[in-house]
Amino acid sequence: MALSQDGAERIALTAIVWLAGNDELLPVFMGSTGADESAFRDGVGNPDFQASVLDFIMMDDAWVIAFCDNEGIAYDRLMQARAALPGGSQVHWT
Repeated sequence: MALSQDGAERIALTAIVWLAGNDELLPVFMGSTGADESAFRDGVGNPDFQASVLDFIMMDDAWVIAFCDNEGIAYDRLMQARAALPGGSQVHWT
């Protein structure tokens, strides 16, 4: 079942809070995106920023599992949330 953009944003906001509280992973995100603390705070309400956080978490299965297990979210919901946010439609080459 596809998520609405509102539902996707709720999951993304949960992911942002989780990431902000992760002392090991947050510096990796900040370093890879070039975001500073101010940009991180300012981006919370921006669906493009929310999408970037989901993209980042989905880069590593261990991060997906850690986030989803911590929040009680099915693993596939993260990808569904990403698909509902800007730029989330997958390219089909066939």
